[in-house]
Amino acid sequence: MPTASARDVLAARVTAQQLDRGSGTVADTAVLDLGVQDTGPDGALWALAVRGVDVGALDAGELALAWTLRGAPHLYRRADLPAVATATAPFSEADAAKRVFDAARPLRAAGIPVLTALDTIAGRMREIVTEPTVKGEMSRRLSDALRVDGEPGPYNRFCVPCDAVHLWEQPFRLSALRAGLELQPGTSPPVLQPVPGLAPAGTVPGRLDVVRAYLHLLGPATHQHVAGYLDAPVTDVKAHWPEDAVEVTVDGQRRWLLADDVDRLGAVPSGVTRLLGPFDLFLQGRDRETIADPARRKELWPTLGRPGAVLAGGGIAGVWRPRKAGKALTVTVEPWETLSPAVRAAIGKQAERLAAFRGIRLKAVDVA
Repeated sequence: MPTASARDVLAARVTAQQLDRGSGTVADTAVLDLGVQDTGPDGALWALAVRGVDVGALDAGELALAWTLRGAPHLYRRADLPAVATATAPFSEADAAKRVFDAARPLRAAGIPVLTALDTIAGRMREIVTEPTVKGEMSRRLSDALRVDGEPGPYNRFCVPCDAVHLWEQPFRLSALRAGLELQPGTSPPVLQPVPGLAPAGTVPGRLDVVRAYLHLLGPATHQHVAGYLDAPVTDVKAHWPEDAVEVTVDGQRRWLLADDVDRLGAVPSGVTRLLGPFDLFLQGRDRETIADPARRKELWPTLGRPGAVLAGGGIAGVWRPRKAGKALTVTVEPWETLSPAVRAAIGKQAERLAAFRGIRLKAVDVA
């Protein structure tokens, strides 16, 4: 059985996620197979940029944004959407109930299977959204359509922050792609629009299989790691475990990795320095003990206001935060270790790249 250290694992992920390449295209960018979370100003497009994609030259309509895993907005290749709709759907009724959290209770009390509820919500969404529609407007109309005898019924709840009755959030989000709806990028509040002719595919290519993609991009991993990422039951994850997954021991823990990826372990990419966004896939692994030492985890994943992470030397070397003033950007870096002159220079270049990505000038890079 192959053995590996945490450092070996992170090095393998740098390569698997193509953070060590200079250029690439949408077609050959592996993280788009699992979806690239689009949260914050340095979200999905920045994640593609640090993997060598020229985001300024993307063709209109080449990518599509949808609520999928964990109800978060993710970017995909538009051509993959039918298969993505199938791949990201719950594996089973138990899985659907787990993914919608507390919303499952009133549905069960009413004798409505969660999968049936998602289909019902999707059907109503499809009727309502025939043109670009702001989320709030759709939510209001959807809530009214799913009331029972004038009462909120099992689909709705009273939301204290909004002081209003509307659908439970997770069923709302998880039904949108099921209804053939995508998100308009850059809209806040979100705007949903129909994707003409979109229907879930009957089969899913191996690269889009969410369990397989997790093992390729965030392995070696346990069943629990994958289940945590998907919000799925471990039983369902085990039932969809790839046959070519092999056991790997990581710091004494038994994990699994796709057989074709074993050779990546231990091959530390040299000279790779990147400013990763707060929700970059590299930081999304459910084995946080592998990604950062215990003393650093609260710093990297605070409850509110996540920083970005400095990738250097095959691992996380610190955190960074942007500060915009007018049309100028200052990047503040808090290193976790002594940075070499070469790494400091590389951070400066990455900060310039970030400013250009945002369309503003770089004022300064402050390294604490």
